Order: sequence, then structure tokens, then C-alpha cells
Amino acid sequence: MDDVTHQQRPHVLIHDPTLRDGHHAVGHQLDADQLHAYATAANAAGVAVVEVGHGNGLGASSLQIGRAKLPDQVMLTTVREALTRSKMGVFMAPGWGTADDLHTAVHHGADVVRIAAHCTEADITERHLGLVRDLGAEAQGVLLMSHMASPDQLAEQCALLVKFGAQAVGIMDSAGHYLPSNVIERVHAITEAVEVPIIFHGHNNLSMAMANSLAAVEAGAGIIDATARGFGAGAGNTQLEVLVAVLERRSFDTGIDLREALAAADIAEQRLMKAPPVIDSIALVSGVAGVFSGFKQPVLETARREGVDPVDLFLALGERQVVAGQEDLIGEVARQLKAAAR
Repeated sequence: MDDVTHQQRPHVLIHDPTLRDGHHAVGHQLDADQLHAYATAANAAGVAVVEVGHGNGLGASSLQIGRAKLPDQVMLTTVREALTRSKMGVFMAPGWGTADDLHTAVHHGADVVRIAAHCTEADITERHLGLVRDLGAEAQGVLLMSHMASPDQLAEQCALLVKFGAQAVGIMDSAGHYLPSNVIERVHAITEAVEVPIIFHGHNNLSMAMANSLAAVEAGAGIIDATARGFGAGAGNTQLEVLVAVLERRSFDTGIDLREALAAADIAEQRLMKAPPVIDSIALVSGVAGVFSGFKQPVLETARREGVDPVDLFLALGERQVVAGQEDLIGEVARQLKAAAR
């Protein structure tokens, strides 16, 4: 490792949503034993924040987007019991979650609360970010589907998040659409607009999650999301144990024990998932089309039911700029494709 000492190395905080984003890959059906096993392993590795919940966040369990196996309170209690070193994080998008959900999460031990909004709608977070601060938890603001906005727009939106009380802000590549140059432009713009830590959350639809995460760090981001074995929606997320090793080689300090992170990743593969995520044809097209990675399973099911090509369906959804929360449009667009083919 170069001549840089441990104390002198710049620090990057890795935020781990394995038990939240990973839920997309298994229909939100993780049970208490699975949650506890992985949280215990991540805690042993020294992961800074372990995020838990339904894939779409607090309050999102529903018939429309999938019912979770466990209620939020059980998930929170289970993971909180396993964490002695790591903080517990939660994610909430206004419209799915409510103020009551935030009270419940903090009451059950959430240390870090992320409030999410579509990339041009930061104004909807004001009340909730303020409440998180009032409840004594760390408030963070993240912008979804961020490829749909320009660097300047994202910078303006992040400045609003900070004004509303966010103590860290950032962007999610919800569709896995970015290339490293896109990330650098956006992170640079945001760092010039705010003075709080910058967050980057990558997806691997175009096999760019690791490169994009490293680009974000080198452009000034201080918080990077990553999951064990890349467990997450669509083609998955930035792979945590690989990110730890890559950042170590780049002389960044994550505070994570690599050997323990490898053990946690093994547990994730053995206990949480049927198989590690791969970039199949549908995940790739999702990235190209710029459609939310979590739409993969609903698109496949709808395409099968309606007898249309899922590639065509994803491309049509991309043209419509459909975003998370508009799952009802998947069926509508599929029926339009079916009718046009007659």
C-alpha cells in the first residue's frame, strides 16, 4: 500500500443497503433469520451503516409493488439487535412512507434516515427531513433516477435538500444508466453547490457500477453505497467486498475489514439469494433505456402475461420516462404494444 499511513488516508464511508435494495431481487421476502445473519456479519466487518427495509423503503409494502414477508417494525428490531458497531439505516420516499413511519423507524433504533425524491422534486422532502432532524437521527437526502436531470439541476436540487436539513446528499443511478464521465460531471457540480458529504448509489446494468463508484469517490463523493455480492435490483449494485479492495488499492480508508467483508458476502450468497445478480439481456436493456432497475420482475411477468417482448416493453417504458411508483403503467404500455402488433 503506497507510503500513505492509515491515519493519513482519506476516508470513504460505505453505506450498505444489502437488506433493502437486495429485497427487490427476492420479491421483498427476506425473513428474520436471513436479516439477522447478514446484519451480524456486516457488523463484524465494520460496515458503517447497514440499511434495512422493503426494497422501496418504509411503508412501501403493498399489493401494487409487492408485500414484504415481514412488517417494517420486525425488520428494524431484528437488524437493530444484530448491530453493536454499525449504525442502522432506513430509506423512505414520501408518498410510500409517512411521518408515522419515520417515528416508528427512529423509535426502533434507526440512526440514519434517507429521504428520497425524484431527481427534480426535492421540494417534497422538506417536511420529512425536518422531522428526521427533530427526532435526533442523521438526515440524508437522495435523488432518484438522477440520469434524467442535468448536473446543474442536480446541484440545485441537492442545495435544496441541504436547506431542508439534509446532512448528506447525493444521487442514485436507479437505472444503471451512467458512464463514469456522467458521474464525474454530476458529483463535481454537487460538490460546488453544497458543503455536506456527497452520496453515490450505483447499479450495474451496463457493468459500470464499480467504475462509476470509483469515479464518484475521485470526484469528491464521501459516501458510496454498495451491497454484498452486488445483491440488488436488476443487475445489482456496486459489489461491497470488491469496492473495499479497490478503495484499499487506491489508498482510501473504509474502516472495513476485508476478510470479514468476504465472510459477510459468502453469507449473503448462501443465505439471501438464489444466485448472485448477473447482467442478463433484460437488465442490460433496462440500463440502456434508463428505466428503474426494480422494474425487471414486473416487466418480465407483464410481458409473459400479455405476450409481448420484454425488450420492447422496457424500451417503450424508457420512451415514456416511467419512474418508480408508476408500476401501473407497465401493464398499460404492454397492452398498447400488443394492440399495435395486431
